[in-house]
Amino acid sequence: MIEGILADVVLALHALFVVWVAAGALAVWRWPRLAWLHLPALAWGLWVEASGGLCPLTPLEVALRRAAGEQGYVGGFVEHYLAALVYPAGLTREAQWVLAALLALVNAGLYGAMVRRRRRRTGMR
Repeated sequence: MIEGILADVVLALHALFVVWVAAGALAVWRWPRLAWLHLPALAWGLWVEASGGLCPLTPLEVALRRAAGEQGYVGGFVEHYLAALVYPAGLTREAQWVLAALLALVNAGLYGAMVRRRRRRTGMR
């Protein structure tokens, strides 16, 4: 019983982390000091997507689900929970590269706009 609850907690934390990686720059826009939390998370998310690696939270959740007598799953968090929404036929390596590139481009654009805005405010060029 406790393992199932812990697996759900890990799932929720993992989902929040994915949202933070994908949209944390929007919070940084409002609260710039959060960049110290977002940039390492973004780097991790980009590495996991681009390398095809697994976040350590995925095997932890699967192990907890199996310990609770539930069925685990194969593959990564994004592939298992989000691929059906994003890529119904499955998450391919090419699709992961596209996701990583989009993540990098969107965040580079947001951070670039923040730097330009800050420079205008302080009069720096």
